[in-house]
Amino acid sequence: MQPSSDQKLDDPAAQALIKLCAGVLPVWARHLATSRSQSEAAVTEMLQAFSDIGPHINMAERQSQQITEALSQSDGSVTGLARACDHAMAPVLNDASLPAGAAQAIQRVLNMVHQAVSALENIAKPFNHETQMVAAQVERMYIGFQYQDRISQMMALLEGDIARLQDAVAGRESSIPGLSDWLARLESQYAMAEQRQDHSGDSSGGLADGANNETTFF
Repeated sequence: MQPSSDQKLDDPAAQALIKLCAGVLPVWARHLATSRSQSEAAVTEMLQAFSDIGPHINMAERQSQQITEALSQSDGSVTGLARACDHAMAPVLNDASLPAGAAQAIQRVLNMVHQAVSALENIAKPFNHETQMVAAQVERMYIGFQYQDRISQMMALLEGDIARLQDAVAGRESSIPGLSDWLARLESQYAMAEQRQDHSGDSSGGLADGANNETTFF
């Protein structure tokens, strides 16, 4: 004859298991709470640091754009100055009475102006590109940090469920639900697809698919 539920609870092994769960579950809950708290604090600190960096990156982007625009303008720019020098000196260089030495000296000066302009353009272009790349990477980091919100929600839900199980083990629940009812209640609190996949043990979606989904915050 199979032992009744009451007989099972009176069994020393069952009592030992209950005592074990009552002692271990609070430890698990505290570890989860501490991990979540420390993780949130670290991410908050890093987000604040990136928030402080943001204005400096924006300023660098604006300055880089200003440099690029100044070099690309046809008039009133460094490039325009080089063309203006060519235009202004063309009549002098074309003057047949100009001594050869003077013409060579003027041409050397014009060449130096063009070399200086070319050097400025070569400096400005990679600076603009690198500034844009830094801004893009900072944006990626922001998105990555924001996933911490999802992790925190998952851990908070587990903390709550562990506390509920602890109450059930300690006899503080008026009635203990069956496994299917317990899991159904837990599943009803999920807000993310990853939680439902883990709940059902369905790994077909994979982490990569989850990472490609649009970030949702609650």
